[in-house]
Amino acid sequence: MVSAVDQELMQRVLEGDRAAFSQVIELHQRAIYGFLRARLAQAADADDLVQEVFLRFYEARTRFDSTSLIRPWLLGIARNVLREWTRSVRRRREVGWTELCFDLESLTGGAAGTLDADVLENLPQCLEALGPSARQAIELKYRSEQKLCDIGHVLRRSEGAIKLLVHRARLALKSCLERKLKKM
Repeated sequence: MVSAVDQELMQRVLEGDRAAFSQVIELHQRAIYGFLRARLAQAADADDLVQEVFLRFYEARTRFDSTSLIRPWLLGIARNVLREWTRSVRRRREVGWTELCFDLESLTGGAAGTLDADVLENLPQCLEALGPSARQAIELKYRSEQKLCDIGHVLRRSEGAIKLLVHRARLALKSCLERKLKKM
């Protein structure tokens, strides 16, 4: 059952009352943040997505059913925003990983622009052959698309040391892939 307060508040939001919109944010921001934060590793990502939820709420306010409660509608928006964000992050990680494959393919003498299935097939085995910090540096750089300075914080090394570690790891991957491809 919709409370009279919710109905009046939404009516004021529909009329363009900024104070009413601020009140909706104040009443529901913690719940939306909690919903998103429970599903995200980084608090900053949750903060960004909360902003997006309320922006979309404001843009779609004319489609709100006045017989409904505000919070479930906001949670539905939050669910959709989270789903879209997750897809975009996954796509970015796939692009980063594909970039590593292209880099390795060019190092092993593959034709530019063609992703060799053999490289993709053998890459996991070659990654396993790397030392733990080299493997983690490669995965953070290409899968998570983190900057070298951020990888340095994770691995507790300087940016220069990480640059060298990634370079050596790529050379080790190249060497491993070349050996595996010669056996084929």
